[in-house]
Amino acid sequence: MKLLTAIAGLIVAAEGAAIGNAMDVQNVLQSVLSIAQSRPLKSSKPPNVLFVITDDQDLQLDSLSYTPHILKHMRDKGTFFSNHFVTTALCCPSRVSLWTGRQAHNTNVTDVSPPYGGYPKFVDRGFNDNFLPVWLQEAGYDTYYTGKLFNAHTVGNYDSPYVNGFNGSDFLLDPFTYSYLNSTYQRNQDPPVSYEGQHTMDVITEKALGFLDDALEGDRPFFVTVAPIAPHSNVNPPTLDGPNQLVMGAPIPLPRHRHLFPDVKVPRTDHFNPDEPSGVSWIRDLPQQNQSIVDYGDSYYRSRLQALQGVDELVDSLVTRLEESGQLDNTYIIYTSDNGFHIGQHRLPPGKTCGFEEDIRVPLFIRGPGVPEGYVQNSVTTHIDLAPTIFQLAGIPHRDDFDGTAIPLTPDYAGPRHEHVTVEFWGKAVFEGDFSQIGMDGSIFIPNNTYKSVRLLGEGYNLYYSVWCNNEHELYDLSTDPYQLHNLYPSGSVLGENEPHLLGRTLSQAISRLDALLLVLKSCQGFTCIEPWKVLQPQNSIYTLRDALDEKYDLFYQAQPQVSFDWCDAGYVIEAEGPQAPLTTRHGLPWDAWV
Repeated sequence: MKLLTAIAGLIVAAEGAAIGNAMDVQNVLQSVLSIAQSRPLKSSKPPNVLFVITDDQDLQLDSLSYTPHILKHMRDKGTFFSNHFVTTALCCPSRVSLWTGRQAHNTNVTDVSPPYGGYPKFVDRGFNDNFLPVWLQEAGYDTYYTGKLFNAHTVGNYDSPYVNGFNGSDFLLDPFTYSYLNSTYQRNQDPPVSYEGQHTMDVITEKALGFLDDALEGDRPFFVTVAPIAPHSNVNPPTLDGPNQLVMGAPIPLPRHRHLFPDVKVPRTDHFNPDEPSGVSWIRDLPQQNQSIVDYGDSYYRSRLQALQGVDELVDSLVTRLEESGQLDNTYIIYTSDNGFHIGQHRLPPGKTCGFEEDIRVPLFIRGPGVPEGYVQNSVTTHIDLAPTIFQLAGIPHRDDFDGTAIPLTPDYAGPRHEHVTVEFWGKAVFEGDFSQIGMDGSIFIPNNTYKSVRLLGEGYNLYYSVWCNNEHELYDLSTDPYQLHNLYPSGSVLGENEPHLLGRTLSQAISRLDALLLVLKSCQGFTCIEPWKVLQPQNSIYTLRDALDEKYDLFYQAQPQVSFDWCDAGYVIEAEGPQAPLTTRHGLPWDAWV
């Protein structure tokens, strides 16, 4: 409307100028043309989507404070989703869940390499013909991708088969994916090309801008994904005279950024290298870090922040190019990461794979038509909600096999929502960092790191509940224990008259609800992942944990089978995962007598 008013005013001025001289008319009409070119009328075609996904970027360790361009373009011009979570704190399973809208227990891609994960597993499961870019192409979109897609996508298997779903692609390939100064990319169906000696951020920036130009020149709406590896650890490809084991060293920033933040340290929160151990299983057995390890962690943290400067500049370049093209007002831009990261919290060396906040809570910004600027959305959102969200933006009907639902992009959003996140993991934990620098072994693998958990944020509660494959349990009330230092789950003692309370009920009564909820979520599919309480109590109006805590349901929840494992396995082996189905109120008497 402002544009039309301005043009109308200039036309009136042109009519008046006609009484004067032709040069005045020409100047006025030139002004009209300039406005029309700089502020084009809204396009009638479906919106474009630019998707930027970083690798291992933390939210809880404050990395965003060091990315001014991202804050300017994404936070100030869009919405920040403050409670956004991944469902598996490991890159390949998390990315497959993101691109399919399904939990890892439904994709069965649970690791970074075969037999339980990686690109070969993705192909074996049939997803190369059935994931987001394929669906978007079917809906009339041009699709482009550059950067890291999945782990175990290699110089040896990139063509068996080629990745489907993209008009143009230029993928990073293993074993060079994480080598900042020796990357290999593979374009469309061409042979791989080595970029040894060039920094991978410079390479991907050039490729990303090229694909964006290609997309802008097309007549159809576009979906462009840019997936830089920063701030992931640097991993050099193996050599004959190199170390015997994989070494995941600090990321390598661009030369122009290596001097930055010389005095910055990992935030010294209460759970940073605590005096008392916390957590369960192998985490509780970690020794307190000595000063050499703490100093190394601080150096590692600075390298991550420096490496992110390349991403910050990349985002600035992409937004600037969209602005110059006149397509920014018809483009949604999504910025996120595949999982979070910890350094020193709970005495942990650098890494991810845990269920703590540092690993599962990640940045998410969205800007675009109708999305409020400078707004903070506190609703619970997850990576399996992103594909349904993109479907909604593109006007594509929701798929029944989505385990998530569209993210609320406006404050008045009235669609279905959830207060829970299903977090699951199988197999190994990994210590990252080149600890040989301080007299320790290189990267360390912990074989037993399988767990199922639920993260709940509702009215008056903020909880995390998990069951490990050795049947240890965790329960944290983050409203009073934001750093997850005090496990509330009772260990070895029988709860009696002086039993602690949680949310107005005894601890055992609250745990019975949380465990039943997790029992549904650890095997859920489709709508049962979004509305799990309807599985348990289809005959009652139960939508939240608060509803389920009503005392009239105590016997029902006490009778539920409990989440447990029969053994620890490296992948999703259903026979190892204990009970799969809860009792429901449809089971008849005696349930009908007291619900």
